[in-house]
Amino acid sequence: MLKPYRELLRVPHLGPILFLSVLGRVHATGASLALTFLVVSWTDSYALAGLVIGALTLGNGVSGPWRGRLADRRSAPRLLTTTCLLYAAGMIAMLCLPGWAWPAAPVLALLIGLSTPPVGPVARAAYTRLADGTTRSAVFAAEATLFELAVMSGPLLAALTVGLAGPRAAVGLIAALALASVLSFAAALRRAGLGEPAPKAAGTAVTSGSVLAVPGLTPALLAAMLLMMGFSSVNLVIIAVGRELALPAVAGALVSVWAIGSMIGGLVAGGRTGTPRYVLRMALLTAGVAILVPALPPLSTASPVLIGALLAIGGLAISPTVAAANQRIGELAPADRAAEAFGWLASFTTTGTALAAPFAGWLLDTVGPAAAAGGAAVAALIATLSALISTRRKPQGLSAEPRKR
Repeated sequence: MLKPYRELLRVPHLGPILFLSVLGRVHATGASLALTFLVVSWTDSYALAGLVIGALTLGNGVSGPWRGRLADRRSAPRLLTTTCLLYAAGMIAMLCLPGWAWPAAPVLALLIGLSTPPVGPVARAAYTRLADGTTRSAVFAAEATLFELAVMSGPLLAALTVGLAGPRAAVGLIAALALASVLSFAAALRRAGLGEPAPKAAGTAVTSGSVLAVPGLTPALLAAMLLMMGFSSVNLVIIAVGRELALPAVAGALVSVWAIGSMIGGLVAGGRTGTPRYVLRMALLTAGVAILVPALPPLSTASPVLIGALLAIGGLAISPTVAAANQRIGELAPADRAAEAFGWLASFTTTGTALAAPFAGWLLDTVGPAAAAGGAAVAALIATLSALISTRRKPQGLSAEPRKR
């Protein structure tokens, strides 16, 4: 079971790049929480804080393909360094902003989002250059698993800093963490000889124009967007369950159980050999979300133990599915357009999150958690169908079909 991970660690530079790429995204997972506390301290309004976070998300989403395209065509370490410096400068400007000047915060947040370092797209493009076969499967699985830790640790660090030193200190921590981690990641890319763009793809169907024209890529991106809609909806369902029980701490415990299940599933899947069965994993994830529906109000009395058990079971499919989806996109994209393709992935998943919030919120308000979970299951089912369409196209550059698992 551990053989793929041992092979991963034997590939020169791959281990450090994987670790530093995950570390380089921790700041992004805590930024929204830190900025929310900062804006609320100025305005005493969560609605205005939501406006600022929305601007941050918009900037990050719309600039994803553009930053990925730059990473494909120019020096990725130089791009990371430039965007990181701009991002940190924006965060520092935000924490220095006096409370009475809060109307400038949405504009500043938009600029911060536009300059967010494209660590994820650059890292995934690097994996496709450094690894293949079972090693590539293992690195995508390991990334999906480790990113669960980043998702938990970023908000935790921000919340602890807010409690100990205030929201301005938390925003400053985000800026410092971004500088240290992203610049270290850029240095690791240089040491690995990945400072320059990948050689231009030969014999591929599309090497110019929009990378979305690559056969099979757009359905794979749509599948990822729909998955993110499902994940975001379930997160809102968990929060609603905590409120239903008047025990907010229960929501945190349920999210942790879900994440732990995901990490276990990712570690097990990454340790297996062969090519991941992309559509099967999507289908299993859909089933993992659907089993929640009968256990939720108004169909059932909310039982934290039962819901937690179902989340743990369903969570087992999350990291394996995300890893397979990322690997599929890496296989479909031409070698010289990989970062751009993963930049589009960031935009699609951001859109999924934005679309899920109002829709799931409406279902929660009008029917209840069971309906919102049902909506998440439907989104995951459509994602599975979109993944099936994507698999009808042969990945770029694959000469043989490895044994499936």
